[in-house]
Amino acid sequence: MQFIDTHSHLFLEEFQEDLPEVMNRAREAGVSHIFMPNIDATTIAPLLQVCDAYPGYCYPMMGLHPTSVDAHWEQQLEEIKKELFSGRPYVAIGEIGMDLYWDATYLEEQKKVFLIQVQWALERQLPIVIHCREAFSYIYELLLPYRDTPLCGIFHSFSGTADEARMLLSFPNFLLGINGILTFKKSTLPDVVAQVPLERIVLETDSPYLAPVPHRGRRNESAFVKSTLLRLSEVYALAPEKVAEITSKNALKVFGMLK
Repeated sequence: MQFIDTHSHLFLEEFQEDLPEVMNRAREAGVSHIFMPNIDATTIAPLLQVCDAYPGYCYPMMGLHPTSVDAHWEQQLEEIKKELFSGRPYVAIGEIGMDLYWDATYLEEQKKVFLIQVQWALERQLPIVIHCREAFSYIYELLLPYRDTPLCGIFHSFSGTADEARMLLSFPNFLLGINGILTFKKSTLPDVVAQVPLERIVLETDSPYLAPVPHRGRRNESAFVKSTLLRLSEVYALAPEKVAEITSKNALKVFGMLK
């Protein structure tokens, strides 16, 4: 049984000491592809180093994360743009979006940076991977004008309500990224996900964050996506192999690797 981790930051310093072992465990668990979103200008080099070291297994995205939008956002965005248009085959623009959990100081700048990168996605015909934390209404309103365009992508780390899921699924070319939150004891996500067609779901870890049960509290890694897959199979009352097959097909399609 093979499956895909659509969102993993294995290029961060948390993995510097044992990255080969992390990759081996992912392969042994059944992970067939690992998609890696960029964070900001400082992570471009380590992201590309890892993807170059594991060609055909790790695939890079390019984007500016909303928590990295600050007073120097224009300079950062210029570096991201230069890399995105460098000719390297990036599979998506991400992760991008809005995050007002820690600080709303750069609210307007986050909106602007998000929309600039949406335009790049349309220009390059690439999907976007959206980070949204305490900013649902903003993201939804910003995306509404694009609902009937070719824009596609993933709402990463979805953990919202059934109403929010319905609102997001009104964008026909978008999927929901489901990670370890699904496995948490007090999570309401299983009830919400049960109302979402499996054809609109992809699996992710968000490594090194949000490790699923039974690994909660530890550094997350791509191999642990299997725990989320098994919980998802319980939610849908389907064999894990079937859930792996459908979610993998969804992922490869949205990243342009399956027509």
